Amino acid sequence: MKHLHLTFRVYIILIATILPGITGMVKAQEKELLSFEEYLSLVGKKNLGYASQKYNVSMAEAAIQTASMFPDPQLDVETSNNGVNKDMGYVYGTSIGWTLELGGKRKARINLARNQSELSKIQLLDFFRNLRADASLGYIEALKSKAILEVQQDSYKNVLQLAKSDSIRYRLGTISLITSKQSKLEAASLLNEVYQAESAEQQSLTNLSVFLSDNKLTGRDVNGDFNAFNRDFSVDDLILQALNERTDLLAAKQNTQVAKSQISLEKANRMIDLGINAGAERHTEATNEIAPSPTVNAVKLGLSIPLKFSNKRNAGLKIAEMAHSQAEVEYQQIEQGIRAEVMQAYQQYLATQKQVKQFHNGMLTEAKSILEGITYSYKRGESSILEVLNAQRTYNGIRKDYYQALADNAAALVELERRAGIWDINF
Repeated sequence: MKHLHLTFRVYIILIATILPGITGMVKAQEKELLSFEEYLSLVGKKNLGYASQKYNVSMAEAAIQTASMFPDPQLDVETSNNGVNKDMGYVYGTSIGWTLELGGKRKARINLARNQSELSKIQLLDFFRNLRADASLGYIEALKSKAILEVQQDSYKNVLQLAKSDSIRYRLGTISLITSKQSKLEAASLLNEVYQAESAEQQSLTNLSVFLSDNKLTGRDVNGDFNAFNRDFSVDDLILQALNERTDLLAAKQNTQVAKSQISLEKANRMIDLGINAGAERHTEATNEIAPSPTVNAVKLGLSIPLKFSNKRNAGLKIAEMAHSQAEVEYQQIEQGIRAEVMQAYQQYLATQKQVKQFHNGMLTEAKSILEGITYSYKRGESSILEVLNAQRTYNGIRKDYYQALADNAAALVELERRAGIWDINF
């Protein structure tokens, strides 16, 4: 009866311990999944940095309308008294003036504004290219944190079950008190690691909320398959693709066009502008006894020609030409840098692929079989608790290294496609 009573108490303890864990697993399953495709779509819609960059495009397009405007006309109104206290009459006049731009200034301004607008559009694409890659890396980190948490939870459950079994075996007198305490201590230590892994997972989700500019991700969970990151590439094709499609290189090329347009505008500004004006005057009747005169109406036309002595100093043109030369050098520098970036990213991707294959060649299966074998031997009294715990740690470490390798491989693919200017990632 005493033995049955003890067994019943053990069952009650097991149920009380396992039930909260099962409830927590059910609650975790109730979380709404945030797929990678949905996540990237939300990043494009909600990210505040991307929304801010869009204003640059709108402002650049508005600048085209400003550049196409003609100079505003000028209206002058004047009056004068021909002779104070001498009855020589008054003069009332009005005129309108307008600046006639020569040298193609308006066309040069429009071309510059259009090139700047095109540059802002390419820069927006480049901003999203990097935003998309950074957001994807954040999602991969969240997936890895979730997997690591599952490893820690599984390990804790296994050792906790072992500790409970050891407690029963100790009461039955089959193992020593030290052995029973050792398994309990290990379970407590693993529980702390579970708490740490839970914190890391929550932090990774918080990082995703930064990309979404939304702090309401606590009730959602990431979902994806690390095995979707296997690709076969030709490095020569990747380099060619990058040189044709990389938006930062396209932006550098467009920047040379902007600098060239600035040169054209500076040359146009060195041309003189003509001032044209036309007006009318009315001279009232003069009643002066010495020189009386009737009312007279007059029409006048005028032309003003500026004397541009400032053209002797062509600093503005020289600066524009140097800026163009600088833009061309920067373009060449970026082009050379892209070749190296693609090559380095490709080499890193190949390295992570090899690491993942190493795990697929039996490391995980072998570590698991060793743990199961030692655990079985321990239950039969043929091995020690330290051997079991060491095998458990080894298995945990290999599983963590495996998920780290998968995450590194996924991150390497994201970086490779970022450097190559392509994108076909979905998992």
